[in-house]
Amino acid sequence: MASWGNCDFRQLQRLQEKLDRLQGAETIAFCEACAKELSARLLAKVIRRTPVGQYEAGTGKTGGTLRRGWTAKSHHEAQSGGSKNAKAYVNSLVITQSGDTYQIEITNPVEYAPYIEFGHRTRNHKGWVPGRFMLTISEKELESQAPKILERKLMQYLGEIFND
Repeated sequence: MASWGNCDFRQLQRLQEKLDRLQGAETIAFCEACAKELSARLLAKVIRRTPVGQYEAGTGKTGGTLRRGWTAKSHHEAQSGGSKNAKAYVNSLVITQSGDTYQIEITNPVEYAPYIEFGHRTRNHKGWVPGRFMLTISEKELESQAPKILERKLMQYLGEIFND
C-alpha cells in the first residue's frame, strides 16, 4: 500500500477559529461602529450646511436653534442652547437591526426644520422660499463616500482578525 504522507491540520484549525470570530459578537459590534461612524459623518455635514438665522440686536432672538437641533432631544433644548457635541450625541443614539440592515434615526426636533429643508410659502402666501436641502444634500454626499469609508474599516477589521 502507498503512504500518503503526513499532514499538519493546525493551520486549518487556526483558520477555523478566526472564521468563527467573524460570526461572533465582535462582528455585530463592528457593524454598529460602522453605523455610528457614518451617522457622525452625516451629522457633521448637515450641521455645517444648516443655516443660522441673523437677527437684529435688541430683538432678544439668537440664531442657531436649527443647527443646535441636530444634537438636541427637543425643540426647547435646541432653543436654550443646551445641546451636546455630535460625537456624544451619536453614541447615545439607538441602533436598530432589521435583518442585515443597521439603522440609526437622525432627526431635528425643531418645529420649523421641514420648512427650511424643503421650502415654504411666504407669510403673505404670494411667494415661495426655496428649501436649503441641508439633510438631503448631506445624505447624497455621504452615500457616495460610504463605500470607501466602509471598505477601509472592513480591511482594518479583517486585518486585525487574520494578521494576529
